[in-house]
Amino acid sequence: MARPPTIFKRSANLLLQYIADHVRVGEPLPTEQHMAELGEGSRTAIRSALAHFHECGLISDLKERRLLRKPVRTDYFDLDELRTGADRIREVLMERIYHSDLPPGAEFSETELARAAGTSTISVREFLIGFSHSGLIEKKPRGGWRLCAFDRSFAMELADVRQMFEFAAIDRFAALPPDSPAFAELQQLIARHEQLGSVMPTHHKDFPALDRDFHAFLMGQLDNRFAQGFFDLVSLVFHYHYQWDKSQEMVRNEYAVHEHLDILRALARRDVAGAREAMRVHLSSARSTLLQSIRVREMKAHPG
Repeated sequence: MARPPTIFKRSANLLLQYIADHVRVGEPLPTEQHMAELGEGSRTAIRSALAHFHECGLISDLKERRLLRKPVRTDYFDLDELRTGADRIREVLMERIYHSDLPPGAEFSETELARAAGTSTISVREFLIGFSHSGLIEKKPRGGWRLCAFDRSFAMELADVRQMFEFAAIDRFAALPPDSPAFAELQQLIARHEQLGSVMPTHHKDFPALDRDFHAFLMGQLDNRFAQGFFDLVSLVFHYHYQWDKSQEMVRNEYAVHEHLDILRALARRDVAGAREAMRVHLSSARSTLLQSIRVREMKAHPG
């Protein structure tokens, strides 16, 4: 059997989770149209998933599609398989920035990044060329790459556009049907934030990873490739500049966890107004802390 594409595997995993939670053995699966919504894919991807389920002995046939058994762990595709080469490159780059392995002004090579991400240098080069359009990284004349700085007007323009995307995501989430799989993911995010909040401030350095998952969840509701690309830019800008000002990192992360929880709990209640107000507060805090970080960077660059 040929290696299935990523979109097929993502749809299959989403459908398996729905089947595990909502379909009894002997019952038919939902309509193709409903499964396309649940699996967040095209009908072609859903049909491929159904053929895979039949091959695995999960459903009776491709016509009645009655469930023969509940899904088990081995029916799901490994999460690592769902990450594209670009995903792995982005993850390695972001992780190095968050943990100060690549502080502002740092230089790095395509070979080094490819080795860490487990991809080819060609894939890394294509990713970096595309990401360089943001102005946050630049190609060095004699090879290699460098992280760049930017001014506060760039940061503020970015924050304004971020606000539009985040509010649009809240409105889109509020319009989801009650049985949407997104609500299960929402509850998981709430639980993760509550767990981290209970061990703050000693575990505040665990926040950046959770922050990425929080905003990726919201941006995912828009199902918009430009929104996802923009989120990558926002994540890099904010966490990159926080490296300049570590003095308030613990307090900043602790407040942000609670601000996230206010948004998530309002969404769980389907309180759109409450979620939008909580998001306004969160974005205002993020804007203020980013400006503070830029001021610290400017002071270090031009002391006195």
